[in-house]
Amino acid sequence: MTRVLIVGANGQIARVATALFLQQPDVQLTLFLRRARRLQSLASERVRVVEGDAQDAKALAAAMLGHDVVYANLDGPLAQMARNLVAAMHTSGLKRLIFISSMGIYGEVPGQAYRSVLDPYRDAAAVIEQSDLDYTLLRPSWLNDRDEIAYGTTQRGEPFKAGDDTVSRKSVADLVVKLSLTPDLHVRQSLGVHKEN
Repeated sequence: MTRVLIVGANGQIARVATALFLQQPDVQLTLFLRRARRLQSLASERVRVVEGDAQDAKALAAAMLGHDVVYANLDGPLAQMARNLVAAMHTSGLKRLIFISSMGIYGEVPGQAYRSVLDPYRDAAAVIEQSDLDYTLLRPSWLNDRDEIAYGTTQRGEPFKAGDDTVSRKSVADLVVKLSLTPDLHVRQSLGVHKEN
């Protein structure tokens, strides 16, 4: 049984990932979000819904107990939330973290200069990359809601393959599930995620 804590569980990618996780019979989920009532209808023997804030390291650490993987899909003061995740994971003894970031944080998108809009994502990524966690950062391109799984990845240091098309949230969610269920896959790597036929 793989026990996954989803932090920021009401996020768009996180909701798609939750549905994909529940297609796997050997997965149990804890959905951690600021307003639990939003997802309370998902509560079951396999799904626990916990109200909490990623800005509260103690609440995060308490929610992490007994889990194998933390998947974070956050918005807001990202660097502080990343520091809280790292601290809570140390407290709880967890090592595996999957963290959604953004394309462009390393200047890897040809012809694009996103400047300060990406500073929170850059700062959060730096916090995670400087930790001793078994992290995987995901840097998706622009997103869509298509019902398709069609993606490729690039490594940090490689040009991003954004192309002319957006990648589906379902594609990113599929990668989150694969990473969660394969503990040694892409450990301590930062992956760009783009649309690929």
